Amino acid sequence: MSTPRKRESQTGAASRAPDLPEAPADRAATLRETLNRASHEYYVLDHPTISDVEYDRLFRELQKLETVYPELRTADSPTSRVGAEPQSALVKHRHSAPMLSLGNAFDDAELQAWEERLVRVAGAEITHAGYSAELKIDGAAVSLTYEDGVLVVGATRGNGIIGEDVTANIRTVRDVPLRLRNAPPGRIDIRGEIYFPFDQFERMNEARVAAGEPVFANPRNASAGSLRQLDPSITASRPLRFFGYAVAFDDPATLPFRTQSELLRSLRSWGIPVAPHSLECSTLAEVIAWTHHVEQHLRAELNFAIDGGVVKVNSLRLQDDLGVVGGREPRWAIARKFAPDIAETRLTAIEVNVGRTGQLNPYAVLEPVEIGGTTVRLATLHNEQLIREKDLRVGDIVQVKRAGDVIPQVIGPVPERRNGDEREWHMPSHCPVCNTPVRRDADLAAIYCPNVACPGRQLEGMVYFASRGAMDIRGLSYARIEQLLQSGLIHDVADLYTLTTENILALDGYQKKSATSLVESIAASRSQPLSRLLTALGIPHVGEAAAKLLARRFGSMGSLAAATVEQIETIRGLGGVIAESVASFFHDPSVRTLLTKLELAGVTPDEPAQASASGALTGQTVVITGVLPTLSRSQATALIEENGGRVTSSVSRATTFVLAGTEPGSKFDRATALGVPIIDESELFNRIGQ
Repeated sequence: MSTPRKRESQTGAASRAPDLPEAPADRAATLRETLNRASHEYYVLDHPTISDVEYDRLFRELQKLETVYPELRTADSPTSRVGAEPQSALVKHRHSAPMLSLGNAFDDAELQAWEERLVRVAGAEITHAGYSAELKIDGAAVSLTYEDGVLVVGATRGNGIIGEDVTANIRTVRDVPLRLRNAPPGRIDIRGEIYFPFDQFERMNEARVAAGEPVFANPRNASAGSLRQLDPSITASRPLRFFGYAVAFDDPATLPFRTQSELLRSLRSWGIPVAPHSLECSTLAEVIAWTHHVEQHLRAELNFAIDGGVVKVNSLRLQDDLGVVGGREPRWAIARKFAPDIAETRLTAIEVNVGRTGQLNPYAVLEPVEIGGTTVRLATLHNEQLIREKDLRVGDIVQVKRAGDVIPQVIGPVPERRNGDEREWHMPSHCPVCNTPVRRDADLAAIYCPNVACPGRQLEGMVYFASRGAMDIRGLSYARIEQLLQSGLIHDVADLYTLTTENILALDGYQKKSATSLVESIAASRSQPLSRLLTALGIPHVGEAAAKLLARRFGSMGSLAAATVEQIETIRGLGGVIAESVASFFHDPSVRTLLTKLELAGVTPDEPAQASASGALTGQTVVITGVLPTLSRSQATALIEENGGRVTSSVSRATTFVLAGTEPGSKFDRATALGVPIIDESELFNRIGQ
């Protein structure tokens, strides 16, 4: 490719427009440097040195040069921030090093327990190394790859291993430097968080209202959605910002810093914006004092969302020595989560649904309110007794809390805001679905609809029967089951197996292909093992693990149905409560009728023989938590059992290891506290030789 100077020598000075410089390449380089420096001063330092008018004039000059000489456009040109051509799809990007997630500490005691675990692993040196305390930004995690200082790739976190390439969109974020200043050569991955400042978010929503467009629910979701736009010009129109907090080098030996605090200072010197209020702490006591100050005082003053603080062992050498737990969580860092977000809103109604066991469950209907980045309209109320204890009344202003992915809960009313229009609520005396008189259990905590044919119970029970962990009937959604019940085509789960394509085609919304597919999916579920059918039947107190134990012990539905309480109690892992529940279930005449119908419909599964003692996981007890990259929960369970392992539902000191995916629950924290090994899916494959 010829350079602009060569082109000029070939075409002659006379062919150059009179307002273009004699050395366009040099002028373009000067303009890029000036404009990039101005952006850094404006967006990162908040100390502009040139006026907006002057910036716009220089920007237009660079645009004109790049139009005349397209070969002058470089990867770090400020003109690339306006957005490239729309993409047809986002391509996948494999991170050079995993983007790890963090374990959580919800109070000071859990933070101290974390330090104690570190001391057990690395010795007393931990207590002398100090910590780096940083704000935990509530945005969208990204990885920025720079080669010799120039931004070449921007990617979302994805599952931590593979994200999506959003480079064109990342370039539009004004405080992401397109070229680093004074950074070492080679490839550098900078990890950080894309976020919306509160004031900019509100202005953007006001503009959308004025334009008749729907508003965004919250800054965090808007950040993630903006990053994944196929048209970068849409991302460019939104005031996204960026904070960096971590670095990954091709060669860690070349790291120009020894501590996390030095790393943050280096990021700032390279032009990367870093979240304010980080603190280098000598002791955990200083960290705890910092978290209290941030949560109680600083959090309300920030112009961006945080959901806690992040505490890291300051020494990078110790970080490397401590390593990663289960391939996903750094042992040397932890998130100190703050108290759950709480909001006030009006309780407009208390409704009741009927579960698959017949229990009536009250829930709160709320005026929509944003809590922790999510719009909340419903909240759990558990039972009538709790409603009475809290003196909740329809029309009350109530406090609602939501922590992480936990179902929102009503804390209680705000009595001083009552105006006299509030109404006491009472549990209905009859089932709201079938109008059968309800039955109250002995402790008054739960109320049941005793009608086993109640449509409410049938609907929830059939949804559970068809769910992935049970019979796994693909395409049989909640709405479709409801439609089948209302049409009278089915009355219980056994009727599913009598459906024909012609039956289903008579319903609204079905075409030949979808109807045939559903019938085939139902038929395929006949091959599920006995343990899946036992799970699907919804026997009280019997989950997947207990269902497997029962199926392996008795082998067939007939043998189990004839078993006594004493025979069931002999199974290791099952107690008297489960034994009584199972025996009572199979002595129910309606259950026996259902089993007969299932048998006539060809649903007569047995249980595959247990793996031989030579399996790679023989004698090992495994707990699964989170979402695995390629395996469903049932597939992972089957794989473990095929190799001699046993899957249980709770973590104890007897657990051999925990198999963890993304978004793990409390089982992950329990395993960490007990020191139970945690592995990922790839390590599972490695252990069984796949």
